[in-house]
Amino acid sequence: MPEFLKSTPVRIVTLVLVVQAVLFYTLSHGEAVLLVHPLAEFPKQVGGWRTVREGGVDRTTLSILKADDYLSRDYISPSGVQEINFYVAFFRTQRTGQTPHSPKNCLPGGGWVPSVAAIVDIPIPGRIEPIRVNQYIVSRGPEKDVVMYWYQSHGRVVASEYAAKFYVVVDALRYNRTDTALVRVAVPVTGSDEDAVRTAREFVMACFEPLAQLLPS
Repeated sequence: MPEFLKSTPVRIVTLVLVVQAVLFYTLSHGEAVLLVHPLAEFPKQVGGWRTVREGGVDRTTLSILKADDYLSRDYISPSGVQEINFYVAFFRTQRTGQTPHSPKNCLPGGGWVPSVAAIVDIPIPGRIEPIRVNQYIVSRGPEKDVVMYWYQSHGRVVASEYAAKFYVVVDALRYNRTDTALVRVAVPVTGSDEDAVRTAREFVMACFEPLAQLLPS
């Protein structure tokens, strides 16, 4: 046995990926999962935050992304001081190789260097349990951002990429569904890191329920 396969976590991930491949390519019956509404219908004003510009994705990136729907939009805080970028990519199925591209890999590919990485809990009004999301502080030259992201499926929020892959297998078996959304909030650091983190948390708390209403339950 190769040395790396002697690691228990690696064995688990390998098993999940093998099972996932078998499920995707042997279960031929299709999935019928649609968005409740297009992501473009996400409110342009939410929790005091208002849209300042619509973002776009070029054709080359779209061909790599392979998302069925996406949203990229800049909002400004109620005080009119802090801007954030809100990005959502929705995948109707992951059976055909369409899977979210993890910011953990995309950010370094874009020249962003992470200095802090953590998984944090954010309380959401109306939910008993907080959601758990990834939180990164990244820099590129003089630029610095706080980035929060997570995977959202059927009302479930997952931070870990490995857990997200595990649930793809579980949902394929139980519901014949592999749809998911990648949700990301990016806040430029213009003052302290703590201020930018606070801003990101505030926007996540404001955007979560309106977004949940657009995604399949």
